[in-house]
Amino acid sequence: MPDKDEVTLTIAYTNDLHSHFGAMGRIAAMIDDLRSEPNSEMLLLDIGDHMDRAAPETEGTMGQANVDILNLTGYDAITIGNNEGLTFTPELLTETYARLRCPVICNNIVEQRTGQPPGWMRRHHIVQRGPFTIGLIGATAAFSNFYSLLSWDALDPLETIQYDVEQLRPRVDLIIVMSHLGILLDRQLAETIPDIDLIIGGHTHHLLEEPLIIGKTAITAAGKFGNYVGLIKYRKNPLSGLPEIYDGKVLQVEPGVESEGVLSSIDIYRKKAKARLDRTVTTTDRKLLISYHSESSFGNLLAQAVRRFTNSELAIVNSGQLLSDLPAGDISEGMLHERCPSPINPCTMILKGEDILYTLEQSLLPEMMDKTIFGYGFRGKVLGGICLDGMEVEYDPYAAPYRRVTKASVAGIPLNPSATYKVGTLDMFTFGVGYEQLQHGSEQKFMLPLFIRDLLRLELQTAGAVDSCFFARWKQV
Repeated sequence: MPDKDEVTLTIAYTNDLHSHFGAMGRIAAMIDDLRSEPNSEMLLLDIGDHMDRAAPETEGTMGQANVDILNLTGYDAITIGNNEGLTFTPELLTETYARLRCPVICNNIVEQRTGQPPGWMRRHHIVQRGPFTIGLIGATAAFSNFYSLLSWDALDPLETIQYDVEQLRPRVDLIIVMSHLGILLDRQLAETIPDIDLIIGGHTHHLLEEPLIIGKTAITAAGKFGNYVGLIKYRKNPLSGLPEIYDGKVLQVEPGVESEGVLSSIDIYRKKAKARLDRTVTTTDRKLLISYHSESSFGNLLAQAVRRFTNSELAIVNSGQLLSDLPAGDISEGMLHERCPSPINPCTMILKGEDILYTLEQSLLPEMMDKTIFGYGFRGKVLGGICLDGMEVEYDPYAAPYRRVTKASVAGIPLNPSATYKVGTLDMFTFGVGYEQLQHGSEQKFMLPLFIRDLLRLELQTAGAVDSCFFARWKQV
């Protein structure tokens, strides 16, 4: 333990809050308490995915609510996660981060046009806290295929971090990597780049209640959703003069005193978001139902929307994307957001008939309809069944599993297991989640930045679309 008069460094951090605004007032109050500790310098960091457009406060303000909370809480630096980098366009991020008072640090995302980070982003950053000179490096998960559609290049984080460590090491006495890369890459970083002192992790939502030590590198992470605040404390070794960890833990965010300023800000932005999301985008005279165990009109509308937008032969989506029925009458942006909150994009692929048939059979299994899915942009509860457009299926629900489809046709022509088809579907399936055969599609093309709720809006505004979604695709025999 340090001497009572020795200046120490407290590094507090959050990761993967995903716009859980209910935790942010309490976190801010906890940080205020930590700042009041005597003889301690403070550094507060966020490791990405602070924003999540599934939250109406974020969606309705395009992240301005999050930025205000970051400012009020007093963050010293942040990095971006995939929820910032991939669900906001570069133009939106430029506007959103214009009001941020601390630097955004990320060294593996650059503009395709210039090969440099955008104006609001830094590759690395050096800060001084008392006797501690600290080099901050940030990196985020490199989903190259997705970032390229937004005019970014996602570089290999192992290479960019190695380079920045070499540049910073002679200039600082503590190197911290703010890593939105996941626990496996964090381990690899520690094993291959020994000059890193501390890796603060995120992305895979892992919780390390005390630091994991690999060589001379400490790895930490604080779970998800603002359930914990991470804490690492350094002192100067009295013999070597180098920083060393003397305490590392996570603090549970339990009910207690909350920051009045943060609570007030959340309330203001919640009202602003509601005003924006209350705008009417279309009107329908028929109620659209959703079911996770049988064909439904709202599920069919989503499949229609994806097929029309992707210009595919057929569309395959899952009903679990939709959280409740859509009533008749005026439809607002907020109603679509509430029913389809997932930041999921459409995509196309070339898929074999045999993979389509397997997926259809799999979708008729109750355990698949009720399967719980986490991550990959999915913000629903269960996977649900398959919704189709451009295809008709006859099935016997009482037949043996994987023998229930008796006939399937595309545009009236029987499906050929050995033939290939252009299929419109959802990006999350390309990761092998849910209906895993869909990841086998070739020539995958992702369509950013529109989300599937944007496609629903376009479909609802299309003449005759609502009537079409009541036509049956699945016929029981």
